Amino acid sequence: MRSLIYIASFSLFVVSITSCKKYLDVNTNPNQPNRATINGLLTRVTENTALNVYRVSTNITSYYVQYLASSNTASPLDTYDDVDGSTTWTNLYDNMTDIYDLEKVAADRGAIQYRGVAKVLMAMNLQYVHSLWGDAPYSKAFNLSTLTPAYDNAQSLFQSCLQLLDEGITLLNEQNPPYPIPGESGSSRSPDLIHKGNAQAWIRTAHALKARLLNQLSKTNQYNTNVIFGELAAAYTSNDHDAFVSTWDVRNPWNQVAVNNRNLLLDGWLSEQFIDAMNGKTYGVFDPRLPLMTDTTKYGDYRGTPNGKGRSGSGVSFEETYINLTGFYSSSNSPVFIITYDELKFIEAEAAFRANNKPRAYAAYLEGINANMNKMKVAAANRDAYVNHASVSVGETNLTLDHIFKEKYKALFLNPESWNDARRYNYQYKDFTLPLNAVAGNFIRRMVYPSVETSRNGANVPPGITDVTQRFWWDL
Repeated sequence: MRSLIYIASFSLFVVSITSCKKYLDVNTNPNQPNRATINGLLTRVTENTALNVYRVSTNITSYYVQYLASSNTASPLDTYDDVDGSTTWTNLYDNMTDIYDLEKVAADRGAIQYRGVAKVLMAMNLQYVHSLWGDAPYSKAFNLSTLTPAYDNAQSLFQSCLQLLDEGITLLNEQNPPYPIPGESGSSRSPDLIHKGNAQAWIRTAHALKARLLNQLSKTNQYNTNVIFGELAAAYTSNDHDAFVSTWDVRNPWNQVAVNNRNLLLDGWLSEQFIDAMNGKTYGVFDPRLPLMTDTTKYGDYRGTPNGKGRSGSGVSFEETYINLTGFYSSSNSPVFIITYDELKFIEAEAAFRANNKPRAYAAYLEGINANMNKMKVAAANRDAYVNHASVSVGETNLTLDHIFKEKYKALFLNPESWNDARRYNYQYKDFTLPLNAVAGNFIRRMVYPSVETSRNGANVPPGITDVTQRFWWDL
């Protein structure tokens, strides 16, 4: 089947291109269109990049960091069983193939800005492949020479992400480029669903992603706080700079989870670990963001589902807490955040702490909390009461990595980056325990390769990857 084509109704250009075959596809559908506009491709890949953030989260990471819990006892996701990630793998590679196509078309047209955006988008998607599976196809995956491409090793993939971001920054810095990406004006809509054709916004996001990636090296001898600070200085300075998508065909995907749950397709149950971190049980202070994320139970309180145990009661009985229809992250038009200003402030806090600059670390830590609460529109009085609580405003001298990671865990609710943090932090969140009925005897560190890959490209799949507690090169 040829790669899927998405032609946005509001595409502004009509130049057509032939879409490359995706290396996971093996048949051709004669009834399916195989040509798309450059703007149609841009719309498709920006939307699917945000959807891939959601897909990685809902299919994998939110259970591993215990944001979510299965409503069923001993669910494979909850218990670290060998989960087949074929759907997530395919979604990531399908989008990367379309991004590859976008860059090719942009290069043929001399559309420098489109090329720069394509580079950044490729890095956005490739970082998830690297963080979930390690070694994976990349350099040979999209050129049509083979449907069984060789694997790049994980460290090469990581360097490829950094190189893509640097190349994207260079291209986006071109002055007065031909064929600029249209922005929003009048009744027209930009085909760029993330930054609306704003090259400077894309440059800031590329630097933000570099800071995230470089901070992932905290356990290695490659970790360099000065380099991280340099990337942060060129990245976001307020919530207004966040990278997200909020334009949906029907509704925000987390809202669909809430709709499904109300229709008894049980999903979106909040973990006891996360609820206890928010409701005052774990840290001794109620977090005012919690009512903006979910509803109370029929008992008038907030109760999570223990990972691995399954639900209390039958169906949706409101005995436990779920993602709701009107939450900040889950209303019909809520954004899906890719990378944000508050995340960068916590990166700065961690890097400054590791550089023994406690004043900078503490200021960034507090700003990360305030920025996240302001974005969620927490009432000022409630925000200040939380921030001023003794467990939060601990002072520069008493600040620890525990404080920084705890607050970042809360602020990055549902973001896949939290699993990278949990592994770097060795899952040391207060009262964080293995799920009930855990198959593995330790916390999960990686995904095994999916059946869609082992069945089609098995000769190239690294052998012997069956242990989900095996650590990656950056997590030793």
